[in-house]
Amino acid sequence: MVYVVRKEHFNAAHRLYNPNWTEEKNREVFGPCANVNWHGHNFELIVTVKGIPNPDTGFVIDMKVMSQIIKDEIIERVDHKNLNLDVDFMQGKMASCEIFAMEIWKILAPKLDAVIPDGKLHCIELIETPKNSVKYYGE
Repeated sequence: MVYVVRKEHFNAAHRLYNPNWTEEKNREVFGPCANVNWHGHNFELIVTVKGIPNPDTGFVIDMKVMSQIIKDEIIERVDHKNLNLDVDFMQGKMASCEIFAMEIWKILAPKLDAVIPDGKLHCIELIETPKNSVKYYGE
């Protein structure tokens, strides 16, 4: 099994906030991430697919195709956006990295799996800060 990795970068703002809680409880649980005026991150999105290389090309996936799918399906929809307000697939959801990574998986898995004859999406890693990241394997 060969693992192929593509890293993309985007900037986005969000707010961690539970509308069923008071402002005080939100601040207690989420701290500065509950700021009513949002806060932003320079995100890194690392997408890993796995598969058997095609004997004719040597590729698990054509990296140009992989990059274009990630850009079209995710980056163009989230870059310089407010995840809570501007991103259709995050509407009505908590804008945590965990939920965000799961939603990205739902979009990318069928698109990438369709172009990898002998493989599939393996992992989404979303790096929010140099100290905080989330990995999701579709489980």
